[in-house]
Formats: sequence, structure tokens, C-alpha cells
Amino acid sequence: MQFITLGKSDIEISRIIMGTWQAGKTMWTGIDDNETIKAVKSAFDAGVTTFDTATVYGNGHSEQIVGKALRGVRDQVVIATKVFAHSLAYDKVLDACHKSLKDLGTDYIDLYQIHWPAGSFGSKKVPVEETMSALNNLKEHGKIRAIGVSNFSRKQVEDASRHGQIDSLQPPYSLFWRHAEKDAIPYCVQNDITILAYSPLAQGILTGKFGPDHQFEKGDHRAKNRLFQPEHYSRVQKALKQLRSIAERKGITLAQLALAWVISHPGFCAIAGARNPDQSVQNAQASAIELSKEDMAEMDAIGRTVSDHLDDNPVLWEW
Repeated sequence: MQFITLGKSDIEISRIIMGTWQAGKTMWTGIDDNETIKAVKSAFDAGVTTFDTATVYGNGHSEQIVGKALRGVRDQVVIATKVFAHSLAYDKVLDACHKSLKDLGTDYIDLYQIHWPAGSFGSKKVPVEETMSALNNLKEHGKIRAIGVSNFSRKQVEDASRHGQIDSLQPPYSLFWRHAEKDAIPYCVQNDITILAYSPLAQGILTGKFGPDHQFEKGDHRAKNRLFQPEHYSRVQKALKQLRSIAERKGITLAQLALAWVISHPGFCAIAGARNPDQSVQNAQASAIELSKEDMAEMDAIGRTVSDHLDDNPVLWEW
């Protein structure tokens, strides 16, 4: 496993991070708690030391599962979680953090992130300095070790950085979804803010397991993923065919190829979810894959046959 330092902190994180949105069950189908726990433990055994969750994932259920799975190795792992947009007022941040600590079964959170900017999803537009004041308080008291943001634009990252040290940005980012390259990523690279790319597999598209006529089960939020919509999906399928030939040439899976592409960018980590132990292990193995400049250029060109046809909306879903 490859490791890097999180922003300007002294925290070391794995380049492959296990994401646990699915562990919350809400907005997903076919999730089994016991399999999720096995998947988390298998990820750790395979070298993954960093695990990402959020309060809103099943209203704490994901955090509870993560905490349960990692209880015996807490001092060997980095736990990242998030406070949702509806809880960004000063007192609400403190309350949300204490709830997360309880659900995770830990005394501290390594990386505490603002999940979405204030005002998202009809939430109150709390000034970022108020939210940052609460986060700085939690950091000073040892409840959290580092502060990050998620789904922020460059301007929003800059504004937050004026009120405290921001060590990470978590944007949606993959071969097929690259909006942040034009906006927040250059600023983060220049200012030692680590990129934690979520949906690096485009919610499963880059595994190649979804055929041209795939239909999601009722309740699966991925049906609203913009890349699955008809106006883009045919281009997605053509690009996957080209990427598959590269993966076969290297003797790896499509998913591993896509993850390797993300973490081949300096200062980037990839947050990949897993439903079972096998997926966890395969994701972790992507850390050992080396891509040449030629590989990266070829994949970049293929990815752009999809991403260049998207509009400027940075949100991955049609909610």
C-alpha cells in the first residue's frame, strides 16, 4: 500500500481509502451489515488504513458499522467522517461531532469534514467562519485531528482556508467525471490540500459490470447518476470497451485500472466502496499498479470522450 501525508497535518493516510456510504444502507439495496463488517476488516488486512464515512449515511448507521469493524485496531487506522449541511451552525457542529464520536465508539476523529457547503439541500446559509470556529474548537480540544471539506468549489475552499487549516478536499472525481480539474483541484495542489477523490469508479460504472441495458433496483440512488442517463451512457460504454483492452493488457481489472489512474496523480487518494471482502482486497491491490506516462495519456484521452460532453454542473446526480 502507498501512503501520503494528509495536507499539512502529521496524519499518514493510505492512497486507497475505503468508502462506506453503502454501509448506511439508505439509498442502497442489498447491503448486509455482516458482509460490510467483513469487507472493512478485509480492507484493513489488505493494507488500507483509512476509512471514510459520514453522519448522513443511514443517520449514523454507517459510522456504527465502521466503529464496530475497527474497534480492535483503532490505534492503527485513520477514520474520516463528515458533518452534514443542515448542522453547520456552531452548536450543531459540536452536537454532530459528539454524536459521531459515540456512533464510531472512539474518543477522537482523525479527519472531520464539512460534507456539503452551507445552503445545500435547502439548509441554512451559515457563514463558513462560524462553522470553522466550531471545527477549530473541536481540534483544539482533541476531538478531531484535522479539518477537511467536501463538494466545495475553489472559492469555497479559499474562504474556509481563511479561518483555519484545511487539509483535504473531497470532490467527485474519476476518468469520466472531472469538473474539479477546472476549479478547486489546482488551488488544492498549490496549497498542499490533499484530494480525496470520491466515486473514483463512477459509482460502479468503471468496474464494467453494468451493461448497456442495466436497470437499477428501486431505491438505488445510482439510477439518478448523470453518467447513467441515456445522453451519456452510450459514450460510457464505448469508452469502457477501450479501457478494458488496457486492463487486459496489464492483467488487471477495469476497477483497478481506474483506481490506479486516480492515485497516479500526486497528492490524490481514491475512496472506493466495497460490499464484500473480495472487492475490498481488489481495491487495495490497485495501489501496487504502476502506470506509465503513455498509459496515463491514453486513458486521459479515453476518459475525455465522456467527460468533455458533460455540462458545468459539478453535482454527480440529478436530484
